[in-house]
Amino acid sequence: MVEIRWHSRAGQGAVTGAKGLGDVISTTGKQVQAFALYGSAKRGASMTAYNRIADEQVINHAKFMHPDYVFVIDPALAYSDNITENATDDTKFIITTHLSKDELIKEIPELQGKEDRVFVVDCVQISLDTIGRSMPNTPMLGAFVKVSSMFELDYFKEKMQKVLSKFPPRIIEANMQAIDRAFNEVK
Repeated sequence: MVEIRWHSRAGQGAVTGAKGLGDVISTTGKQVQAFALYGSAKRGASMTAYNRIADEQVINHAKFMHPDYVFVIDPALAYSDNITENATDDTKFIITTHLSKDELIKEIPELQGKEDRVFVVDCVQISLDTIGRSMPNTPMLGAFVKVSSMFELDYFKEKMQKVLSKFPPRIIEANMQAIDRAFNEVK
């Protein structure tokens, strides 16, 4: 089973991102779960979302997990949330930041010794440049595609276009550009 924990603020699209990822994964024949936990549900409040991916039915609905991937889509939460909670020796961290990986790790002692499993990409700037507003969930998915090697990029984009089909074509295209940029810029 692959487990993913998203650290976000309400309104940044983590729930939508987790569900979109779930929709794409479901097309591969795997079982998937996407859910979120948050307090006041007010825009800007800290929240977490989760995915579980397995070959068999997922019956565990607990928030407790030993994540294989941790996505941090709000840069400030890398400092204030316990993003390494229950991490294993294999957990990979994809963190939205304008800092280099070395700068970020220097500022967050919990990430020291995990350099080969920390990936950085500026999902906020990518979303501002492509989508026109701070919506870092889609760029995070592009970074995940690269880091995980779970999908071919073209396959993922094709399935995400179907997930986003309720939106106007310009929004879909902007999201595809965000996925491409994050895929290419994650380090």
